[in-house]
Amino acid sequence: MERTLGLMCGAGVLPARVALEARRRGFRVIAFTFGETPGLDGAVDRVRSSRLSDIAAVLEGLQAERVSAALFCGTFWPRDLLGTHGDAVRDAIVARGGGALSDTALFEGVLATLAALGIEILDQRPFFGDWITTAGRVGRRSPTDEESADIDHGVKTARRLAVAGAGQTVVLRRGIIAALEASEGTTEAIRRGLSLVGPGAVVVKAVAPDNDYRFDVPSVGPETLEVMRAGRAAALAIETGRILVLERERTVEIADRARIALVSVDVPDDGERPLGASTG
Repeated sequence: MERTLGLMCGAGVLPARVALEARRRGFRVIAFTFGETPGLDGAVDRVRSSRLSDIAAVLEGLQAERVSAALFCGTFWPRDLLGTHGDAVRDAIVARGGGALSDTALFEGVLATLAALGIEILDQRPFFGDWITTAGRVGRRSPTDEESADIDHGVKTARRLAVAGAGQTVVLRRGIIAALEASEGTTEAIRRGLSLVGPGAVVVKAVAPDNDYRFDVPSVGPETLEVMRAGRAAALAIETGRILVLERERTVEIADRARIALVSVDVPDDGERPLGASTG
């Protein structure tokens, strides 16, 4: 029996790619769009323009379409959910998230609300194809021994940072940490770090072991690499199987043109050397 997927589309190119994979897997796909989502024409069965600030209408739409599974993808601004104080649906979602107003708590409230409607929320990663990497070299150049040493140090630091819930990205050079990501996001953390240490810096992005891939898939992409190119960074290491490479071909092309070593590394929980950091 055909299942109906409610594709919750944040901004960006990712929803169109996910939609095509979902249809290949036999889903009827209804796209609820919450931002600019190019490429959906022909990739979904129906598009419903939506707003997080009018979440009641979204829930009604999910039920009207007989949605049995939901998949979040693209860029969301969870605080748009807050809308007007006193809205009963909004207040119920906030309560289900524990009453906190952080992005994580708000998403947890949404997930609990959908689950109460009998809608299964899916892990996004199986729908990404080769935009989720395997271990080893992703771009053309391998890191040097000095860059690999920074990758070793950076992945341990980035994992601790992610576990603390502060951010996921570290910028360093020759063992000296220049920037740790906080609320400014990956791109701005990289920009700030490169401004402090200059050419030759290494960027590392890792993920907390308990990251919830139903609504949060950390990513890098063309914008990341363009900022690194402008700051003359030397290498980017991302955690294998847990970080998305948006527009992979374009991202790798930028890295190769700039002679940036782009690698995917395993990040062991025991702090041992990450596999793949020096892969040729």
